[in-house]
Amino acid sequence: MSIPLATDYTEIEHTHLRLILEDLRKCFSKYSDTGYLDALVLLAELINKPRAWILGHPESHLSVSQYKNLIKAKTKIEAGIPLPYILGKWEFYGLDFFVTPEVLIPRPETELLIEVARTFLAEKTGIHTLADVGTGSGIIAVTLAASFPDIQIIATDISSKALQVARRNAITHQVSSRIHLIQADLLPVTSQPFDMICANLPYIPSDLLHTLDVYEKEPVIALDGGENGLALIELLITQAKTLLAPSGILLIEIEASQGQAVKNIAKQAFQQANIRIEKDLAGKDRLLIIEK
Repeated sequence: MSIPLATDYTEIEHTHLRLILEDLRKCFSKYSDTGYLDALVLLAELINKPRAWILGHPESHLSVSQYKNLIKAKTKIEAGIPLPYILGKWEFYGLDFFVTPEVLIPRPETELLIEVARTFLAEKTGIHTLADVGTGSGIIAVTLAASFPDIQIIATDISSKALQVARRNAITHQVSSRIHLIQADLLPVTSQPFDMICANLPYIPSDLLHTLDVYEKEPVIALDGGENGLALIELLITQAKTLLAPSGILLIEIEASQGQAVKNIAKQAFQQANIRIEKDLAGKDRLLIIEK
């Protein structure tokens, strides 16, 4: 049953949460592989209740204001707007991040980079200066700064609007004093090497990007990796040759089919380094790791 559209709330029938959840699931399923979860997340946000509460109170009703907000949200869903942009926030690594259409939506694949970075930082002493290249919403910089109070991070992005989003997230999670945001194309000009360089750069080949559902829904500048998807990654590896400190580590998220190609590029630039490709939970190549 579709959610009824009416101007007089008193005339609306069958608005139990159970029916609304099912209607939202059907709506989301046209655009997402996780339609039920997306529906549950949206409904929980609309009524300001935990997801478990919704499942435990399927016969509850919406208030008038909640219903009006539901109709607005459903209109956006049907227009193909991604759920995180509707909510204005998305969870990553246990933290809520403010997001806008100016930044890439945080994805669970990036948590692998966080895990490797956390392990390295926990095991090494004397590490203080990090770079997060192409920071976007700031999820990498903010998550690491929140976990390690002694580190300083330079976070760069070519987009000034993305940096505004990152700044808001840094302030929200009380790490803005240790994250220095710089508008730059990849690494900034500096005389000081970095103990760690992290990056989730655009890595989708241009021709392929135009065929994907994500095209024109998320910022192209955060997705388009050039002809082979490796243009910015190769440039960053070249920059890191002189800007990665001795015993430093470079972490770059990659597309699943790029493992061997990226490894070859890294070997040419870092002939004496320990270079490997880490697989994600799905068993796909996901992270380039270069340790000096």
